Amino acid sequence: MPKRVVDLRTERPLLDIASLGRRGPEARLTPSEVASIARTARRVPEVMIKVSGGSRTLHGVGAHFDYIGRQGLNEIETDMGERLMERGFERGLMLEWDLDLDVLCRHTDRSVAFGRKPPKLVHNLIFSMPKGTPSDKLAAAVRAFALDRFALRHRYAMALHTHQGNPHVHLVVRAVSEQGVRLDIRKATLRDWRQRFAAHLREQGISANATERAVRGATRVAKTDGAYRSDLRDSSTYVQAKFASYARRARNQPEPGKAALVATRREVERGWYVVHGVLEREGHSEVARDIRRFLAQMHPPRTEREQIILDGMAQREGKRNEPRTR
Repeated sequence: MPKRVVDLRTERPLLDIASLGRRGPEARLTPSEVASIARTARRVPEVMIKVSGGSRTLHGVGAHFDYIGRQGLNEIETDMGERLMERGFERGLMLEWDLDLDVLCRHTDRSVAFGRKPPKLVHNLIFSMPKGTPSDKLAAAVRAFALDRFALRHRYAMALHTHQGNPHVHLVVRAVSEQGVRLDIRKATLRDWRQRFAAHLREQGISANATERAVRGATRVAKTDGAYRSDLRDSSTYVQAKFASYARRARNQPEPGKAALVATRREVERGWYVVHGVLEREGHSEVARDIRRFLAQMHPPRTEREQIILDGMAQREGKRNEPRTR
């Protein structure tokens, strides 16, 4: 399948500090911009929306429904307000969503001839917040988000999970709308969704923010689910292999991408300092003070190699200092 070119020029970030800085010291900030800046400088918890994949077969859809329903132990809430718990509910739900018809419609002579991978029947999304977030308010925020974005367009169902430490909600969305339009999830889509989800959480009284990683000074590369969970257990073969590979290389070896990281950080910091001056001039001294503290606590930009080496060294140092039990 040929690569698709996506024009990102209109896909603006949630909080573009560099753009605010380019307005110059005489610029004025709107109340919503000041509020967003204050949340970021005070390190309000960031929302997470993850596209965990999507099923291309009826068997895959049924298996995912069964998983988020935890084999009949968890309640599934549909867009029609139904609450399903009985085993085997997924078969009725797939028929109600006409997914069998979607399977027939997508197998055209053209797609079969070109050997194309069939499009997704559903999108699987995960909405989460840090540990300690009230699960009922999280579910209410996701419910409001889904109603706002998908009601009367895309069929959906959700399930709240609280068994893994931090509460999260699985949302399954039918890929084709009732009007026959396919849901296309792009970078700009996720940016908009994060912003709306954070707003719904704040309506529930939960402090939540949605900003870009670079604006927060975060440079760590996201890991796959398996690598992340394994790393938490201190048993990640991925991290161990990476650490061994990086440790063998010379420390002064040029690191690909480092220059770009440093340039991005420099531009972001320049924007933060300009915004700080504007806030001081407009009388938002408390927010300006928070920005100074925020910049002072910002870690230097690190590549994946540098971060893994630091983590590995700290992990080994911690094990070396552990008291002997025998």
